[in-house]
Parts: sequence; structure tokens; C-alpha cells
Amino acid sequence: MTERYQQMKHWLDSLGYHDYSLTPASEDASFRSYHRLSQGGQSWIVMDAPPEQESCDQFIHIAEKISAVGLTAPEIIEKNLQQGYLLLTDFGDTSYLSVLDTDTEASLYRDAMAALLTMQKRLDADDLPRYDENLLNREMDLFRDWFLRELLGIDLSESQLSRWDSIKKILIHSALEQPQVFVHRDYHSRNLMKIPAGNPGILDFQDAVKGPITYDLVSLLRDCYIDWPGARVDQLVLDYYILTIVNKLTDAKSDQFIHWFNQMGIQRHLKAIGIFSRLKIRDGKAGYLWDIPRTLNYLVQASADEASMMELSSLISELDLSARVASIS
Repeated sequence: MTERYQQMKHWLDSLGYHDYSLTPASEDASFRSYHRLSQGGQSWIVMDAPPEQESCDQFIHIAEKISAVGLTAPEIIEKNLQQGYLLLTDFGDTSYLSVLDTDTEASLYRDAMAALLTMQKRLDADDLPRYDENLLNREMDLFRDWFLRELLGIDLSESQLSRWDSIKKILIHSALEQPQVFVHRDYHSRNLMKIPAGNPGILDFQDAVKGPITYDLVSLLRDCYIDWPGARVDQLVLDYYILTIVNKLTDAKSDQFIHWFNQMGIQRHLKAIGIFSRLKIRDGKAGYLWDIPRTLNYLVQASADEASMMELSSLISELDLSARVASIS
């Protein structure tokens, strides 16, 4: 039993919980961990966020924002900010990922897109960090630093680095020219829970920012953990585009919105592949390697379809990334 785990148990004991069980509730890509507290037929979630690495303040702030507009975020029942613990309501084990199939996707995505629209329309994002040029750039460089260099042992040449910088500039410009709204930043099937009322239960929102209108839509529909036929995704993107027009979130033409969506997907998937690689190398979480081939395939398809991304398409081919990934996954 670690010292941190003992500290958490002492805190729960001090709150009056006794004869309970604690079991792991979910894996997280950050330094946070989650435990399910069960007692007398009831259950809660304990979030363990070591203060030297994570802050509970933003989680609490965003949870209150989301709940205030009628959406479903965990209720914070108890908190210990000095030690980094929160006691939360438990949404159960039924993530979107665990139940998404051809029979359920229409209703589940309808609920998720309705909740996303509410967040973008009603949540004030002016008090959140900006998804600015520096952040977008740092995220994409995770691909170069952790995937190419650390995982695959590839150092880009000066010519390739110049092309890489050009690719990033195009994607940054695309992100910054979009309407800027509340961005959850990890709005995907592992962070959405299927619940009986107020679906979906929304998790892992503590890194929310003010940023591009298509970012969370990409997270949802170009999910790194599940994929759908391109025609179905295209239809869902158009469905959401119509909602943004009706609700006056944008006045862009549909082809511009789709262009933004595709380029935002490229930016996000570059970042995601870099993070998956870092989780394996730095944090010893090898399971995320299995998500790289699907995510890289998105990049291959999207860069081939986007005329402005010819340089990225050629770089992926030149470095033989698909074959290299196949050999490690």
C-alpha cells in the first residue's frame, strides 16, 4: 500500500466512511487516478490528483460551469484541495466506448452532439486559457519529439523540419480563424458515460480552453478509440454544422466548416500520437500504443484528402510511418 493510498484512506475515514471497499475505477492519461468507493450498496468516485502535478481547482470550476447549464458533470461531494482528493458522484462503468455500435451510435451521438452544442452556445469561455498559437504548436511538436524521435528513432533533416514548420503554420491558421468557443478538449467515447437520465455523463474536462469550434466535434467523431465509415462521419459533421448555423455560432459555408473539421482533425491526431508515444516511453503505459495505428490512419486519409496538407502526406510516406507503426504495435 503506497503512502498516497494510505493518505486517501485516512481522509475517507475522517469523513465517516467505514467498512468500505476501494477498487480502481479507470485508467487516466494524466497523473490522476480514480477509485470506486463502495459502501452499503452505494458507490462514489475518489479522484486522486497529486497537488505537485495536478490541480483540482480547474476541475471544480469546469464541473460547476457544466452543471449550471443543465448538463451532467460529477457532483463534488467532498474535497481536500491541500492533499488533492475529490469525492464525486459515480456514473457507473458504461462508457460510450463500451456500448457504441451500429445500433446505438445514432442515439448516443445525438445526445453527445446536443450536449456539445449547449456547451458551445451557453458556456462562457472568456475565463479559460486560450487555445493559442503557442499551445497548438507545442501540441503538434509532441508528434515530432515523442513519436518520431523517441519512439521511432527518426530525426528530421533540415529540409524536413522546414516542411514540418510549414505544415504547422497552416494548421494553426485554420484553428485560429474559426469561431472560438468553449472547448472540452477530450470530448470522446472514453470520457462520455451512458447514464439513464441527462445523458451523457461528461468527464475529464479539467483542461478546457477557449478555442476552435470544430475541436470537440473532431474528438467525438474522429475518435482515437473507435472509427466509423467516412460517409457516416461526414453526415454527422453536416448535421452539427446545421445546428451551429441555426444557433448562430458561425456563418461559415458548409465546405469551409468541413475544411476546418478536417484540418482540426489533423492537428488533434498529431498531438494524440505524440501523447500515446509519451505515455509508453515516459509513463510506462504501453496500452496506448495500440491506438496509434488507427490514429495514424486518420492522418494518412485526411492529409491525402486535404490539398493544403500535401506536404504532410508526402512526409508520412517518405518516412514510411505506416510500416514502422505496424512493426511496433
